[in-house]
Amino acid sequence: MTIQTKPPLTAGEQALSTHFDAVKQSLPGGDAALSQRSALFGALLSRGLPTRRVESWHYTDFRSLLRDVPQGAGLSQHVVEPLIAGATVLASSAQDGVVPAGVSVVDFQTRLADGSLTLAARGDDDAVGHLNAAFADTGFAITIADGSKVEAPIELQAVHDGGQAHLRHEVHVGANAGVTLVERHLNSGDAPALVSAVTNLKLEREANVTWVIVQGQGRADSHLGQINVSLGEDARLTLCIINAGGKLIRQEVHVVTAGEGADFKLRGVNLLGGDSHTDVTMTLGHDVPNTTSTEIIRNVVFDRARGVFQGQIRVAPHAQKTDARMASNTLLLSDEGEFSTKPELEIFADDVQCAHGATVADIDAVHLFYLKSRGIPEAVARRMLVQAFVNEVVEELDDEPLTDALHGVIETWLEKHV
Repeated sequence: MTIQTKPPLTAGEQALSTHFDAVKQSLPGGDAALSQRSALFGALLSRGLPTRRVESWHYTDFRSLLRDVPQGAGLSQHVVEPLIAGATVLASSAQDGVVPAGVSVVDFQTRLADGSLTLAARGDDDAVGHLNAAFADTGFAITIADGSKVEAPIELQAVHDGGQAHLRHEVHVGANAGVTLVERHLNSGDAPALVSAVTNLKLEREANVTWVIVQGQGRADSHLGQINVSLGEDARLTLCIINAGGKLIRQEVHVVTAGEGADFKLRGVNLLGGDSHTDVTMTLGHDVPNTTSTEIIRNVVFDRARGVFQGQIRVAPHAQKTDARMASNTLLLSDEGEFSTKPELEIFADDVQCAHGATVADIDAVHLFYLKSRGIPEAVARRMLVQAFVNEVVEELDDEPLTDALHGVIETWLEKHV
């Protein structure tokens, strides 16, 4: 007879349990939501936080890495200037400015209370979804009406101030509508924060969306992000992720092309320094014929930082004429740094074009010598070369104010590390 014993809770798991007991009665949604939260959190603790034995967490031993779990509320009411001038800011459940025509915004608590929003996770190994559903207490439900072309970007702003913050957004973009949304996470101090942010995004027929995630949290922070996307017929989504901060980062991207002609682009920049651990994990399902996708991830690794990119593309048997391409390129600028890339292609259709590639390199010595020979100091020359490597991805956005703003984020980070 084999007897299996449940391992004792880690310090991180115990701290999460303590926090849940302290706040569960005050979380929004009433008894029905509390029942869902308790079930999801109980299931998470019962299995334990994922370890390397869980395939989707193979390069990120979450159970061991999540050591610091701060207590208390962690969202600041402070509102900073938007990344792009003129953007509408939705911050910490408080709107700043007039919502553009064609846009409706309802806060998360209202949707939860009236039963039009339920808490859920993607599956048993969805630790981010379970954790967020258990604790989520703020966020927005945003609807872009059919045919609306929203000129000014909308910024979902979260300024963290130590403690815990758990945000959940539901965004529905109507047929033939267009909008740019910026999801921005910042830390206002040095106190460690634990943040989870889950977004469910649905694009109807011919919708066109640019979604930008700028994660610039403090060096002691843990950030768990997840965006779940459904693309309708001829819908187009460009998702750009800039990771430029934090101690333990897990950013998940889950996309399904549900309508013919749908197009998905992922552009990512991971700027890794110190002893941080950053994991970007993507699953992409091409579920119908005639859809396209491209993913380009650029990574820069300094110091003892570790990075991960897992990208899974799955082509369904009937999804003929799929065109899917994925690339992960890394500048490894330290002997102590690491970066792991795991591309996966699961192709069950025979008339498709799918490819993936990965590179790891140091700065090109010839390029560095060329710049130094023209009187440019080595540190400046190295920064210029790194900047050119990652800026190439951002420039594909074809939106000058947005591109300039993201260049600024990258430049600020590089000035501190190169």
